[in-house]
Amino acid sequence: MYIQGFVVPVPADKKEEYRKVAQTFVDLMKPHGLVEVVEAWEADVPDGKVTDFRRAVKLEEGEKVVISWVIWPDKATSDAAHEQMTHNMGMDMEMPFDGKRMIWGGFEPLVVYGRD
Repeated sequence: MYIQGFVVPVPADKKEEYRKVAQTFVDLMKPHGLVEVVEAWEADVPDGKVTDFRRAVKLEEGEKVVISWVIWPDKATSDAAHEQMTHNMGMDMEMPFDGKRMIWGGFEPLVVYGRD
C-alpha cells in the first residue's frame, strides 16, 4: 500500500468546483489502479499555538482547508498512473485553488486499522 496525502486551501465559494475536479481525478485514475480516495472539507480545524493546517497552506480570508488522501497498491502503480495522466490526459484543467500553497507527499503505512 502507498498513500499520497494532500492539504490544500480552497475558496469557500468554490467547494462544488473542487468536488468536481476531485471526482474527475478519481474517474481518470480508477483504470490505472487507484484503490481509494478521500477528500475532506474543513469542519473543525482549530488554530494551533506553534503550527496548524491553516499556517501550513497560508490560508487566506474566505478559504477552507481540504485534506485528502489517495491510496494505491504500491508506489510503482502511483508513479505509472501519474505518468499516464500527465502524458496522455494533459494537465490543462483549471484548478479552483492556489496550487502553490498545496502541500503533499507520499507515505508508506506504519499502522493500518479497519481495512481488510
